[in-house]
Amino acid sequence: VTFCCKVFLSHSDRKVWLLFDYAEHDLWHIIKFHRASKANKKPMQLPRGMVKSLLYQILDGIHYLHANWVLHRDLKPANILVMGEGPERGRVKIADMGFARLFNSPLKPLADLDPVVVTFWYRAPELLLGARHYTKAIDIWAIGCIFAELLTSEPIFHCRQEDIKTSNPFHHDQLDRIFSVMGFPADKDWEDIRKMPEYPTLQKDFRRTTYANSSLIKYMEKHKVKPDSKVFLLLQKLLTMDPTKRITSEQALQDPYFLEDPLPTSDVFAGCQIPYPKREFLNEDEPEEKTEKVNRVLVEWFGL
Repeated sequence: VTFCCKVFLSHSDRKVWLLFDYAEHDLWHIIKFHRASKANKKPMQLPRGMVKSLLYQILDGIHYLHANWVLHRDLKPANILVMGEGPERGRVKIADMGFARLFNSPLKPLADLDPVVVTFWYRAPELLLGARHYTKAIDIWAIGCIFAELLTSEPIFHCRQEDIKTSNPFHHDQLDRIFSVMGFPADKDWEDIRKMPEYPTLQKDFRRTTYANSSLIKYMEKHKVKPDSKVFLLLQKLLTMDPTKRITSEQALQDPYFLEDPLPTSDVFAGCQIPYPKREFLNEDEPEEKTEKVNRVLVEWFGL
């Protein structure tokens, strides 16, 4: 988990500023790098050893959070940082705890928090169906989505995303994308789906037969991942539709996938040269006055 080095209060702006360790890379940029190589017809897949090391460290970090009664609730590639050159080279850091909540706190649905757009692509199906009492399993689903994306360089449940600021958790296009990849869940595979608040809407808007030829096996076979491989079997456990049957972070860390070569390493780059460009502090298109303001703050705090 990213380390918060210091907290600053800006009394004039009535704002709180948090200073975290700087990580030179994140999974969004790393995956984008590999996706661009495919688009340029010079495909460079993420090394399988690197994928395994990334997944192991993500699971280890989430296990730490879950063991301390914290749900992250907004896991996605942009929130998974990777340290560059230095003493922690190649170490994963889980960032952006803005939606994190303690288990024993009253949990509000994501849409009931701030009126901002949170990506739906990594959101578990029980959330999309209006689950009011959700569990650690929502983080596990998101990790499964990230794992699939590391393997394919494509978001597995990518769909058209409008500017959604409604309190209604049901999102037709996102569910359609999930079912198009996974197939429509059979009653025996997810018995409690009938208890979901949005189940009547699901029944009204979807036909099971539409997704009769869809399965995770077929989707991953297109990306040359064999259904009997340990990598696929773990992915299948992470992306189990029924949250009560979804694997836990602790169970996933003990999966046979991590026992076969190449073994996971603490440096996800495995000592090799890092080919990825560094993350930037500010985008080039950000207002100049914002850059100047940040510079003033840095001078005030650190004498830079």
